[in-house]
Amino acid sequence: MKTIKLFLWGTLGLLTILWIIAEPGVFQENGLFGVRAQLVQYSGIIAMGCMGMAMILALRPRWPETWFGGLDKMYRLHKWLGIAALAGAIVHWLWAQGPKWAVGWGWLARPQRGPRAIPENALEQSLRSLRGTAEWLGEWAFYAVVLLIGLALFKRLPYRLFFKTHRLLAIAYLVLVFHAVVLTKFAYWSSPIGWVMALLLAASAWAAAVVLLGRIAAGRRVPGTISALHYFPGVHALEVAVELPQGWPGHKAGQFAFATSDTAEGAHPYTIASAWNDTDRRITFVVKELGDHTQWLRERLKVGQAVTVEGPYGCFTFDDSCPHQIWVGGGIGVTPFIARMKFLAASPERPRQTIHFFHTTSDYDEEAIAKLTADAAAAGVRLHVLVDSRDGRLDGERIRAMVPEWRDSSLWFCGPAGFGQALRQDFAARGLPVDQRFHQELFAMR
Repeated sequence: MKTIKLFLWGTLGLLTILWIIAEPGVFQENGLFGVRAQLVQYSGIIAMGCMGMAMILALRPRWPETWFGGLDKMYRLHKWLGIAALAGAIVHWLWAQGPKWAVGWGWLARPQRGPRAIPENALEQSLRSLRGTAEWLGEWAFYAVVLLIGLALFKRLPYRLFFKTHRLLAIAYLVLVFHAVVLTKFAYWSSPIGWVMALLLAASAWAAAVVLLGRIAAGRRVPGTISALHYFPGVHALEVAVELPQGWPGHKAGQFAFATSDTAEGAHPYTIASAWNDTDRRITFVVKELGDHTQWLRERLKVGQAVTVEGPYGCFTFDDSCPHQIWVGGGIGVTPFIARMKFLAASPERPRQTIHFFHTTSDYDEEAIAKLTADAAAAGVRLHVLVDSRDGRLDGERIRAMVPEWRDSSLWFCGPAGFGQALRQDFAARGLPVDQRFHQELFAMR
């Protein structure tokens, strides 16, 4: 999370500093309309800069994954950049429209201005001739962005509708790119802020086009076929085995992939619950009935059905040098640990680590627990299954009592976000260096 905050505030800070360099007299303005002109430009740069970065991250680029700590963290940054862009756009709109309203209501007097000088630069003349069109289109694109980002933040919106409406942001963004190019102060384009914004606008406009064409991560998609389905009624989870005859780049245990079984629904992320074997060419997902899409999968998926798998993604890969590891899987958060146990069981040379695996669940399925127990035994992992109604809630004190070596351990958590945050704070209060040793998947892509 620190990296996300650093990048977000760093982006805002860099754009602010570059804008001040381009407008050294900004702090000398003393008239409202002079300040208005400056802040309209500044708020527009902030809004377009944040939205442009969010658009680039929508492509699921792999190169920043290591720095951010996984695609799940990048999606969290994508969300906060969108919120920052929305806030900047609202401020931009208020500064652009507010003084006009005040003049119309008789609260302010518009300053007298002479005719504008005709620019000598032909490009500047052309852009000035488009100002009216850019202002009109930009205003309506702003309204569309407010509506679409608001819908994206509305958690109860079914994913099928979210998938469709969120793509429309790319159209609105392309309109706003035109708006920004025309209305950004022409002198900025020859300064560092202009160079940065030109590069960002060009890259993000290309990203928006990729989104509209449905080509996000097209080179990382692999066709597959469902080869087996098994339902665990006690935990309301469906195990889906997918054959990938054309191969798969391979994955580390703990990573996830996007799977598409219905193009109208779009791709959904699922943690891979199996190790990769190139001779078998099969991966497994375990999906719990949690939302509007997953609760119908048991009825809609069929053996032999074609699916598309994209990935792998994520940095929740159990890589560290600690002599001990503590795993905590809450509910369906068990899946990355299943994959890791299968990997360890198949590895001739296992890492020399003692591993305690705490699986806490409110539901119980005897068959599922039997498979989990067998996987743990084969991998040499010490399994602790806690059913909430029978064993009570798991907390940090209970983990420390069962793992005396916790001070020399790393902790890997996958499950409800609030549970993970409580564990992180608890272990941090006991002196565990959580920034280095507490690993948590932020498995929320909205």
